[in-house]
Amino acid sequence: MEKTRGQLEAQISDAVIRFEKEYMGRGPLETKTYILDDLVVVRLKGVLTRAECQLAESTDAYNGRDLIKRMRHALLEKGRPMLDAIIHDILGTRVKSLHTDLSTITGERIIIFSLESRPEALPE
Repeated sequence: MEKTRGQLEAQISDAVIRFEKEYMGRGPLETKTYILDDLVVVRLKGVLTRAECQLAESTDAYNGRDLIKRMRHALLEKGRPMLDAIIHDILGTRVKSLHTDLSTITGERIIIFSLESRPEALPE
């Protein structure tokens, strides 16, 4: 049975939550995924730990917010093969590139996967 767009998006959200919990050590409070043609946009809310929130409030941006962003970006890049595999397994197409940013003010992270092609599993 073919899955709906909503089911595929929910499956990606669940998989990214598992990745965040298992690989990053803490899952987001809320996750929503959007599949748009050959892009997958994942929005994660509440990703910062208490310690990171304290660090984000530091007046020294380099040793506070920038440090959090650099560390989180490096961790995500190291775990990228796992994320690429998650997307490939669910949608049946390979990831071309991954883009991400994190707001240390709101604790929200956006991950954008650019795909090699529109997913075959995606209903019209």
